[in-house]
Amino acid sequence: MMTAPAEHEAALPEFPMRRACPFSPPAPYAELRATEPVSRARLKVNGKPAWLVTRHDLYKKLLGDARVSANLKLPGYPLQVPVPEETLQSVPLTFLSMDPPDHTVQRRMLAPEFSVRRMRELRGRVQQIVDQQIDQMLAKGAGAPVDLVTALALPVPSFVICELLGVPYEDHGRFEEWAWAIMNHDISDEDRGRAHYELDRYVDGLVTAKESEPGDDMISRLIEFNRHAPAVEHSDIVSMSKLMLVTGHETTANMIALGVLALLEHPEQLAALRAEPELMPKAVEELLRFFSISDAGTARVALEDIELGDVTIRAGEGILPLNNAANHDERVFPDPDRLDVRREARSHLAFGYGVHQCIGQNLARMELDVVYSTLLRRVPTLRLATPVEELRFKDDAIVYGLYELPVTW
Repeated sequence: MMTAPAEHEAALPEFPMRRACPFSPPAPYAELRATEPVSRARLKVNGKPAWLVTRHDLYKKLLGDARVSANLKLPGYPLQVPVPEETLQSVPLTFLSMDPPDHTVQRRMLAPEFSVRRMRELRGRVQQIVDQQIDQMLAKGAGAPVDLVTALALPVPSFVICELLGVPYEDHGRFEEWAWAIMNHDISDEDRGRAHYELDRYVDGLVTAKESEPGDDMISRLIEFNRHAPAVEHSDIVSMSKLMLVTGHETTANMIALGVLALLEHPEQLAALRAEPELMPKAVEELLRFFSISDAGTARVALEDIELGDVTIRAGEGILPLNNAANHDERVFPDPDRLDVRREARSHLAFGYGVHQCIGQNLARMELDVVYSTLLRRVPTLRLATPVEELRFKDDAIVYGLYELPVTW
């Protein structure tokens, strides 16, 4: 078994690595999978070393191992954005950063809200929201460019998560701005800290109000559930609600815009979907695999020495299992850089793996299915209004996406 000599750390490649093409993973990923699937890199955010895991089977093996932790307060955890140590240790852990049994308790509270049955019940309302946004878009008339991000991709998941949580939609501009600041690599520590503080205050106020005047929404049900079987504190419900509010719209919004762009740029795949609309569930899975927008969202730290591949990861060392690398593993997905809406891609890892696998994946799949299907049906002549080369991609953020997507029809 090999370990990484400390004297070589200064020469390590820097992470994150940028995509040379908006539709492909960073170029080094393929070589790493082939020659060094568990390798060392240096984090751009703080210069510290971390392990990168780039192969599908090793990714699953690592995230299924109880000897790794999601606790970002532990020494060695590979942070994606700069956080002062005193701030890091003073803030409460979120659901995403907890290990069992605390994580298990909160996951059980949230799971009923995202069940397949619950998504079937919500689908009609999501369809109404999508139709409403497309109506507004079409009312502007054909010809003039419309930004699909602000017209459809962002409003739909924001509307949906607001209604699920019981958050006033008129506040969407505020929490969308806070979410952007929290997830951006390049924003200042001061601005990121301010966004966290303001979002915490906002969600705390919502939870406090619903403790005395509950409604028919997720936050109220969490409060009621906890009253009858106390398992968490007020601050935990605030933390869960904050996490659902941010991740419940930001990731899906980015996938909507990227998915539409990919289909418009791959006309043969778009034609297949128009000819066979029943392919849409497969297309959703393939687009999730193809982009893998939360590449390093499954960061971990080793609690014990772990043998993975032909290396030994030592206790206390940070690990980044890379979704975008694993989802382009040729052993699992032949010709992985090709978009194929007929591909059986359900084994992708865009939602992570193991106990922390994304709890909102059923909601994301359903929203994407409804948005893509409705847009293709209702706007059959949709096309880009700006060349791909001129589009601004979110290379500066934890979650990949588009800042704008000008379209016309």
